[in-house]
Amino acid sequence: MGGPGAGAVLRAAGPADVVRAVEWARETGVPIVPRGGGHSYAGHSVNSGLVVDLRALDGIAVDPGSGLVTVGGGVLTGALYAALRPHGLALPLGNGATVGIAGLALGGGSAATSRRLGLTADTLRATTLATAAGTVLTCDGTENEDLFWACRGGGGGNFGINLDLTFQAVPAPAASTCLLLWEVAHAPAVFEAVQELMRTAPEEVSLRLGVATSGGRTLVSVVGLHLGPAAELRDILAPAFAAGPPSRADIADRDFWDAMDYLQHETAGGAFAVRTHFAVDPLPPEAVAQALAHLAAAPPSGNPDGCGFALFGWGGAINRVGPAATAFVHRDAQYLISLDTSWLPGEEPAPQLGWLAALDHLIAAHATGGAYLNFTDPDLRDWRTAYYGANYPRLVAVKRRHDPDGLFDFPQSVGS
Repeated sequence: MGGPGAGAVLRAAGPADVVRAVEWARETGVPIVPRGGGHSYAGHSVNSGLVVDLRALDGIAVDPGSGLVTVGGGVLTGALYAALRPHGLALPLGNGATVGIAGLALGGGSAATSRRLGLTADTLRATTLATAAGTVLTCDGTENEDLFWACRGGGGGNFGINLDLTFQAVPAPAASTCLLLWEVAHAPAVFEAVQELMRTAPEEVSLRLGVATSGGRTLVSVVGLHLGPAAELRDILAPAFAAGPPSRADIADRDFWDAMDYLQHETAGGAFAVRTHFAVDPLPPEAVAQALAHLAAAPPSGNPDGCGFALFGWGGAINRVGPAATAFVHRDAQYLISLDTSWLPGEEPAPQLGWLAALDHLIAAHATGGAYLNFTDPDLRDWRTAYYGANYPRLVAVKRRHDPDGLFDFPQSVGS
């Protein structure tokens, strides 16, 4: 693999390779990071030292009786959904088929089912960790509890390399989905109505409310999941329809996995940047108006993903876990607000990033603080407080106990 400072990728065939890689990195002083799905927004799953590719740790074992599901550290979300489907079991697994389950869970893990089923981290029951000392530790509610606590929201790559993870699945309910689109003229009324729906609807309902500009056109959208029949979902959405006639309205019954496929996030690729906030209260009309005006003045980009902002409905089961019960601290949030922009290779990013920073300043005044670790932002100021809040000192203590020399180190790593 070369000497200190060399760049290399090790495709681990199994846990023993991972442990040996950790030992080698410690002995040589070469920086080491694990790579699962490779979806770190800030590129923290690569480095100039040693990248341990976990994709071959792809085993999935389902116990239909208990609902316990044990997966290798390199399993991707799409593969796990496929393995759960024959057993009629469900987990809150986000909306990206190529996202690694380890990174998703370790950073919290938000899904369309989270208002009912909790965060991905909330369903974690145990994990096996290769530590900086070269030991393999089982971490659960009774053994190495400090590491188990940290692995539920403390972020991937901070405390070791997760060789496997065990989750508690539940019977998959029937589902329905919706996709509603409006012209931007309806945005103020739709935002007022749907934000109220997002926090008052039954926790079986999860809505994403957004507005985006792409190719010169701006549309307002509501994408949603209901763990119940489409007829109920249509009734629940009545205030949204009353806010203005949508140009498109698709509401349909689906089985659980077809609903998950329907909600998969699609992207054209290319470069992008994201800022996030949590909020307890809806964005007030004046904030929505300011953000819409800012969106209308967005700089042009050739990336079809365009730019915009969205609110994801939180609350429900997410809020029923105490902020100190896991490392994931943002337990009072009713909304996750995501702001984004994109550009193509060869385009100058400065105008897009300046636009995003100005939008972030507008929204921040109406948020409650904090940022979502899994939408990692390399430009985030005071990321320690934003990601972890009051839990950060405890995370640093766990880090110093199990990785005193900082072997697992990267930008925005715990303790850095």
